[in-house]
Amino acid sequence: MWAHQVTHRLRALPLSAAANGSARLRPKAGLLCGCPAAAGQWEEQRRQAPPSHFVRAGFGLAAAPSPSIRSRRPQLPTSPSSSSQTILPAGSPNPSRPAPPSSIAAALPSMARVYADVNQSMPRSYWDYDSVNISWGVLENYEVVRKIGRGKYSEVFEGINVVNYQKCVVKVLKPVKKKKIKREIKILQNLAGGPNVVALLDVVRDSQSKTPSLIFEYVNNTDFRSLYPKFNDLDVRFYIHELLKALDFCHSKGIMHRDVKPHNVMIDHENRKLRLIDWGLAEFYHPQTEYNVRVASRYFKGPELLVDFQEYDYSLDMWSLGAMFASMIFRKEPFFHGNSNSDQLVKIAKVLGTDELFDYLDKYEIELDAQYDDILGRFQKKPWHSFVTSENQRFVSNEAIDFLDKLLRYDHQERLTAKEAQAHPYFDPVRDPEVFKQNLAAPNGSAYKS
Repeated sequence: MWAHQVTHRLRALPLSAAANGSARLRPKAGLLCGCPAAAGQWEEQRRQAPPSHFVRAGFGLAAAPSPSIRSRRPQLPTSPSSSSQTILPAGSPNPSRPAPPSSIAAALPSMARVYADVNQSMPRSYWDYDSVNISWGVLENYEVVRKIGRGKYSEVFEGINVVNYQKCVVKVLKPVKKKKIKREIKILQNLAGGPNVVALLDVVRDSQSKTPSLIFEYVNNTDFRSLYPKFNDLDVRFYIHELLKALDFCHSKGIMHRDVKPHNVMIDHENRKLRLIDWGLAEFYHPQTEYNVRVASRYFKGPELLVDFQEYDYSLDMWSLGAMFASMIFRKEPFFHGNSNSDQLVKIAKVLGTDELFDYLDKYEIELDAQYDDILGRFQKKPWHSFVTSENQRFVSNEAIDFLDKLLRYDHQERLTAKEAQAHPYFDPVRDPEVFKQNLAAPNGSAYKS
């Protein structure tokens, strides 16, 4: 965790030593998740062309040939008892052939309901991260104290600025394409000063290994696994509202985060400070652009990713936030717990229903992969109140259920936007700072119910 105090400088390791792998400190598990191996690479190859070069058939260019697959709909059992059963155990592959991609999206266009033209209205230099010239800071200004996390593409250290003795977080990047580094830096620069967005303080590089490191503001974070169980109802409302501020801001700047999850939400509970971190998978949004679906972490992947619908938009982040919110109010972490990407869709269908899933596929002419014939089954939509227990009922108001229902929708265009979500009545007790203070001070503030 990032919550420990910095040890005295005699125990600190030089940043160059960390970059060269000489820091032999045991990392905390689960603090930083690596990006999917191919995420962003296909998108980065398109950056030299204007957005019109990326569009699907029907918008000026022919679509690439689609792999051949069978019927879009699985064979659904008709027995009344089938609503609670799958044909094969969840996640079982079709034994007769290897599993192809989860689905093939057809040419029906989809566009974000808000902020769709932000990047088109900006100069190319705003979104074309290939043009970024990195201004390197002074490596010797920083020393690392201890390792606090690692991922596939980086190691994360608690650090100190030896010039002003301010604590910081040092993200030492492993070998990765320079375009990916430029994208993260450009996005963080564009979002600088935004509400609840982690601040990028500096970018440095080891002179010998050429290993780059990103220097971030320090957050006295408590790991969500120990923090969330201590939350009361008012805490949940407050922090989800704070996260929505960050999401609406980045969306208004034409940027999708694409990896919203508890691991990337740092919370200093004592000071009620929240920061959205890890913008390594974030991307600029352009309408009718096909994006890589190998983004987000499995438990927080929107259905659009799981059915290979590539024209997604900011609403992907709203699904991920909804999955986070469900786990917080129902005390079930994670809420959708699939053991593979295909099983993740099955887990979602068991809650939202299969008829609703096929309505979504029909609307966007999406071909569901044939492997689902064997694993999907047929399920009725479950009422949200069916997840209420004596353990979580204090968090589940009618407003909470209504808010959740408007986030966890198959159809990405039906989900609340981040701005709409902030205006939901669920947040009435926390939206105004003075009202929030009064509610905190109230004798029953810890069990507030609207």
